[in-house]
Amino acid sequence: MKPLDSKTKKAILRFQKNEITEYHIYGAISHLVKDEHNRSVIKEISDQELRHYKIWEKYSGQQVKPDKLKAWFYIAISAVFGVTFGIKLLEKGEENAQVAYGDVSNVVPEAADIQGEENEHENALMNMIDEEKLRYIGSMVLGLNDALVEFTGALAGFTLALQDSRLIGMTGLIMGFSASLSMAASEYLSTRTEETERSPVKAALYTGTAYVLTVLFLIFPYFLFQNHYSALGLTIGLAIFLILLFNFYFSVVKEIAFKRRFFEMLALSMGVAALSFLIGLAVKRVWHGDV
Repeated sequence: MKPLDSKTKKAILRFQKNEITEYHIYGAISHLVKDEHNRSVIKEISDQELRHYKIWEKYSGQQVKPDKLKAWFYIAISAVFGVTFGIKLLEKGEENAQVAYGDVSNVVPEAADIQGEENEHENALMNMIDEEKLRYIGSMVLGLNDALVEFTGALAGFTLALQDSRLIGMTGLIMGFSASLSMAASEYLSTRTEETERSPVKAALYTGTAYVLTVLFLIFPYFLFQNHYSALGLTIGLAIFLILLFNFYFSVVKEIAFKRRFFEMLALSMGVAALSFLIGLAVKRVWHGDV
């Protein structure tokens, strides 16, 4: 084996660090899942990362410690948002590293094989993961999207028509819970008519829960501020944050473009909110004062 120049060795040590860090990440994630199939798939990815690490170690002649902060971050993300999201987010961040494998392929012949496994084998393994929440992501989309579009608009209308933060909050809370039950019931009936393995009860729970959590998230500014316009401003900010967060999550797990979906949902939600605000203004003027 010919001696490595400093640039190549530095690159190999960086690859080593990535591989040993991911080995520990996947190993820890495998213990987070109860499903035996998912655990075995993730464990296989972990073992593959360790094999890659040992190949790089053979050329660098050094042992490398994992990045503990990075490992902790992705393990926490996987625990909160699901293993599919955590793993795909991790692999998305490693795309540049995989491209750089070509820079050392003249020194490390196995680099091409490593890159092939990273691109094909791991993707195949990740697609084998069967995570319940992803089977019901359509139900979550339904609950969250409806809550964002309808409820943000309703709060904007109530803000101008009622002009009392606590009254708006109480009205919105009652409306939100009623709407969530209606949405859950509709999803239950809809899923029952489909030829699918999805449970109608679980689909209804995912839809209703997504709706209720979104309602609670958007309504709390009205119990926080006495000024109803300040409450509305924060609610709109929270709605934009939710749209950003959800579309980022969706784009990662489904591997689709983020920007178009985000701006489409943002325009829809804010458009409905603006129209509802105008309706509230019209109601206020028709009744010549505050409700």
